Amino acid sequence: QVQLVESGGGLVQAGGSLRLSCVASGSIFSINAMGWYRQAPGKQRELVATVTSGSSTNYVDSVKGRFTISRDNAKNTVYLQMNSLKSEDTAVYYCNADIKPMYGRWFRAYWGQGTQVTVSS
Repeated sequence: QVQLVESGGGLVQAGGSLRLSCVASGSIFSINAMGWYRQAPGKQRELVATVTSGSSTNYVDSVKGRFTISRDNAKNTVYLQMNSLKSEDTAVYYCNADIKPMYGRWFRAYWGQGTQVTVSS
């Protein structure tokens, strides 16, 4: 069984920083892209950033220059460093990974349970 577990959320003042982590564990054969999504109250879940297994990155325009996504393939972990946080960054942040389980035939998307990030103005 494969699990994604996020950590690092919390309450921070505007202009501050937080670092989110997400560890994939279980019977994993291979991981392709990993990423972070977020969902604010009353809004749809949106893509924040992704990183491929070769460390190519992609960001939504609203976080470019402020957020940095990275991964440690040896630890099956993806990070999201969030700087210069704004009140509009307040949301539940979800980790996502494209994983082929040890006994599975295909890659599929797995999700973490989410971690709350609240930015006070």
